[in-house]
Amino acid sequence: MDNKFKIQLLETTAALITAAFGLVAALAWNAAIQALITEFISKDNGLIGQFVYAIIVTVIAVVMTLLIARSIGKLKEADSKE
Repeated sequence: MDNKFKIQLLETTAALITAAFGLVAALAWNAAIQALITEFISKDNGLIGQFVYAIIVTVIAVVMTLLIARSIGKLKEADSKE
């Protein structure tokens, strides 16, 4: 095997493993947030609980996306000044 193929293989494997751990973390957070909502909202209100869960996850996703984008923007700005 040549080095280019080995590098591509390792990069692809690393990306897949990273994605797999990301999925596991997402599923763990999913279960934790659902348990938290179930703790505070009656189990009889299943539909309301699902909407509350969806709203909370959406807000978290938007806030985290904005924070990450802002951090990337600051890094790019600092890099362009150098």
